[in-house]
Amino acid sequence: MRLLKDLFYLFYPKLCAACELKLVENETSICTSCRHDLPLTNFLNYNDNKVTQVFYGRVLIEKGYSLLFYRKKGITQKLIQDLKYKGNEEIGIFFGNWLGEILKENNEFTSVDYIVPVPLHPKKLKERGYNQVTKFGEKLSEHLKTPYIENYLIRISSSKTQTFKSRFERFSNNDTKFILKNPTYFNNKHILLIDDVITTGATIEACVKEFKKSKNCTISILTMAYTE
Repeated sequence: MRLLKDLFYLFYPKLCAACELKLVENETSICTSCRHDLPLTNFLNYNDNKVTQVFYGRVLIEKGYSLLFYRKKGITQKLIQDLKYKGNEEIGIFFGNWLGEILKENNEFTSVDYIVPVPLHPKKLKERGYNQVTKFGEKLSEHLKTPYIENYLIRISSSKTQTFKSRFERFSNNDTKFILKNPTYFNNKHILLIDDVITTGATIEACVKEFKKSKNCTISILTMAYTE
């Protein structure tokens, strides 16, 4: 079996999602060199950092964190775009494992009851075939020992792809709407809302407002990347 596996990778080697060079044994998705080049945020205060500050005066956030900085034409952008538009869900697994290990070690989200993804509109989900944060969320769930649940928060509006909008258009976009099924299910619960990238926070803000329909529901935010 090992011989067959080695022969397969000889002819179809796994490539680094960032630099596209051949991965060596024990490397997954991203080579060691590119991993060292990733722009880590290294936020030390989970209650007050650039992620939580996005929502000041808008909605109340308990904690917030992003693993990487997202910069135009940078390595993070390439990875996220490969995840979203090229079907490379291994990137979500990679980030889920990495961030899951960090959070498990520092015990920052031990009070979370559920991990919930920002959903795609059903039409977009059908076109793409997957939500780019599903694998990310599933791995976080494994590390944090916290249930990952979908299909409670529903996206009921479909808007132009955020990637191709200007920052002002994204901020001023009020077309994205969500509905929370069975709000009482989340009464007195702490929700960890996850997404791939946070820019203006408009989409996440709309999600948080839905969860606020639940009694005494606390929200924390976790994303793969934060746009500088």
